[in-house]
Amino acid sequence: MFQKTNLEDVKLVTKYRVVDTETCDFDSGIVEIASIDLNDTEIDYNSQQSHFVNPHKSISIGAMTVHHITDEMVANSPLIDDVISNYKGADYLVAHNAEFDKRMMPEMDAPFICTLKLARRLYPELESHSNQYLRYALKLDAHVPEGLHAHRALYDCIVTASLFKRIKDDSGWSDTEMLEITNQPSLLSKLRFGKYKGMTFTEVKKENAGYLTWLLGQPDLDPDVEFSINYWLER
Repeated sequence: MFQKTNLEDVKLVTKYRVVDTETCDFDSGIVEIASIDLNDTEIDYNSQQSHFVNPHKSISIGAMTVHHITDEMVANSPLIDDVISNYKGADYLVAHNAEFDKRMMPEMDAPFICTLKLARRLYPELESHSNQYLRYALKLDAHVPEGLHAHRALYDCIVTASLFKRIKDDSGWSDTEMLEITNQPSLLSKLRFGKYKGMTFTEVKKENAGYLTWLLGQPDLDPDVEFSINYWLER
């Protein structure tokens, strides 16, 4: 007998696609792209994919020292236009420092969630919020592939996927809340300049709140610093 399905009882799975790019420099030229999916909070290791990409420009020496990808390694690779369709089709794209990857992949049409901004908001006490620091500080269960290393696209994707899963578990944030944090300036925990460099905003507030108020009046103040000062002054 046919049984009618109650749509309210159907749980829709949200697909998050963690993406990462390695580039020729800080401005352009993708040389490697990779992704791995999460279905709600479950990492789908069978979904992982990566491609070398021919950027049609030379890779800077500075970039090579970070990801160790050379011009020779990508010389016979496809163009980004030939592979980018493989990375579309998710509900959300997730990246560590999403502003960078979003700028590198303007053709991607899903909204980005930034794990760097989420981690800065959720774990303000940590000394650093780099991908690798968070991997070890949070003891993430990241099953990284053999033969790769940090700053290779697939390696970084898997670490970011593990981080994103942990953030979702620890925070309970909704997709809307994560997008809101992503689209705001980044929340910093420490001052990065001036006579209180290295101190947390909370410590500076206790010692000299007037200094933070004075900073707010300075021209060309970094948006992240301005946002962070206002945030911590209200706490």
